[in-house]
Amino acid sequence: MTKVYRQGQILKAIRRQRIATQDELAKSLKGQGIDATQVTLSRDIRDLGLVKTAEGYQQLHAPATAPKGAQLLDARVAQNLLVLKTPAAGAGSMARAIDEQAWPEVVGTVAGDDTVLVVTIDARRAGAVRKKVLALLS
Repeated sequence: MTKVYRQGQILKAIRRQRIATQDELAKSLKGQGIDATQVTLSRDIRDLGLVKTAEGYQQLHAPATAPKGAQLLDARVAQNLLVLKTPAAGAGSMARAIDEQAWPEVVGTVAGDDTVLVVTIDARRAGAVRKKVLALLS
């Protein structure tokens, strides 16, 4: 699990639900299979420019530096497809990295600017490829 991926999941969590404490944030991440310590969450909150408001954590400004290259913000399975979200202009390098692995369960990839579509043989293998992609980037 990369820092960029974890931070992407933090942003998704605070946008979809009210999260008022680091403990609530840790539980939300744990529900997605992401273990994070209080120290890690404190750093992520600072890096992401989050502030605590009456409505919970909010992002008041974007982080000072945007991630570049083959970094992953989100990875979601949809049937036999894997949808990968990357920073802007990161999808091409991500698709190439996957293509170079020559995994037999991957039929092909299609890259846009910040999204990669990975086509797999079936839904079960899409989940397996997601795990391989996360391992490749960690």
